[in-house]
Amino acid sequence: NSSQTAADRAAVMRSVDAGGVQLLYVAPERLVMDGFLERLRRAQPAFVAVDEAHCISQWGHDFRPEYRQLRVLRDAYPALAVHAYTATATPPVRDDIVAELRLRDPLVLVGSFDRPNLVYRVRPRTDRLAQVAAAINRHRDQAGIVYCIRRSEVDELTAALRRRGLRALRYHAGLTDDERRANQEAFVNERADIVVATVAFGMGIDRSNVRYVIHAGMPKSLEHYQQEAGRAGRDGLEAECLLLVSGGDYGLWKSVLASDGAGPPPGALRKLGEMYAFCQQAMCRHRALVTYFGQAYERDDCRACDVCLGETVQGDATPGAVARLLEAVDALRGRFGATHVADVVVGAATGRIAQLGHDRLAAYGALRGEKKAQVRAWIDQLMAHGLLARTDDEYPTVTLTGQGGAVLRGEAAAPALISARAVRATAPAHDSEPAAGERATRATADGAVYDRLLFDDLRALRRRVAEERGVPPYLIFSDASLRDMARLRPLTLEQFREVKGVGDWKLETFGERFLAVVRRAVAGVPD
Repeated sequence: NSSQTAADRAAVMRSVDAGGVQLLYVAPERLVMDGFLERLRRAQPAFVAVDEAHCISQWGHDFRPEYRQLRVLRDAYPALAVHAYTATATPPVRDDIVAELRLRDPLVLVGSFDRPNLVYRVRPRTDRLAQVAAAINRHRDQAGIVYCIRRSEVDELTAALRRRGLRALRYHAGLTDDERRANQEAFVNERADIVVATVAFGMGIDRSNVRYVIHAGMPKSLEHYQQEAGRAGRDGLEAECLLLVSGGDYGLWKSVLASDGAGPPPGALRKLGEMYAFCQQAMCRHRALVTYFGQAYERDDCRACDVCLGETVQGDATPGAVARLLEAVDALRGRFGATHVADVVVGAATGRIAQLGHDRLAAYGALRGEKKAQVRAWIDQLMAHGLLARTDDEYPTVTLTGQGGAVLRGEAAAPALISARAVRATAPAHDSEPAAGERATRATADGAVYDRLLFDDLRALRRRVAEERGVPPYLIFSDASLRDMARLRPLTLEQFREVKGVGDWKLETFGERFLAVVRRAVAGVPD
């Protein structure tokens, strides 16, 4: 790739020519450079794997034009197997990947998009620092990532957390390569537990025991949110995903997306609107994410989001609000966006409304007295219920669906809309501190109780062993394994074998050292 010197690249290609390379990583733009495909053809590759394949689709959340060049693979290697991988692709993006790579009758494998161990929460952002610090305190001494929209926010929040005594590290593209590398390695190797970052952080990060991800600002798409929040709880244990959102985030992203003067990328504003709608709607967060990615969600209650946990106090919308909004969208013939619809029904006196004559519509001022932000939230809720739809145009408009028309004609029941919600305080994740001489216990999401102090001692030993071996701690034992040790408290190798994730090699290699910590805890001897 372009980060290598010419000499480095030449050395790699000589090794490829000599048959000394089994796996070659190539940047997409490298494929179309003069002579590269011919040299690769002589090496007779067995197959090609395209990672982050959503980048090839203009409907994807990270469209990169250079990925379109990968279509030359089919011309260069007509019989070669081509694999495409992505963690975040909606059905249209999957279809686009197939078309752009010219895959012939491909086998399409789609895993479940649901992460049932993640607890999703959306909160209005009122005091960024206080809310972030409170969330971190719910997960004391555990690993977490805090995402910000701008680099300046990363620097400011990192400094503020450090002033509070928290060892937070920063990560964004404006730092030197050395600082980014050092901070990433400190996080992966558990020498640091808090990273404040832009979206530049996370690709290739393999730390399975991240217990929380905080978005201090709204992401620019649901695909980004799924990807970033999904860095929590990869060990299968419970984790919290907190999203702090403000109405200003939408406008900030619009300016960022158009900052190069060329206008937003294709589909970007539509995806931004979908993300904002997710923050506003009052439906199960797990259901909203899973259905967005084209899958059915069968459970009535996830018990793992702010809505289903009853952490939001919900009130009924103004009577007749559904009908008034559907009538307005119908009268505007699906030619205007959600903001303009809201302006019309609240009776806003804007120059555009007067110029278009929309102040003479029957729908004008139909919800006068309501706050525009609340009406916008209702429009998003009607989209979530399937009564309204957002077009795929670069500047999306709101249209009436067949289901919405049925409700408008009185042929189907109108759903309940939710007014602005108050938020109940989130319960702390930790139990109270133990009294002197007592062992603290904590319950996992499935109700299993384990010795918290023993777990901390085992984590410390895992970190020492990992440093001795020069590997990340998760390769020694996962948090799930350490919790099982702290729950079962094995005293013999035979009992240790019953711990989750312990096989013959780990039993022989690490068994006695970890058993020694358990035995001291059971005997009441400090580690």
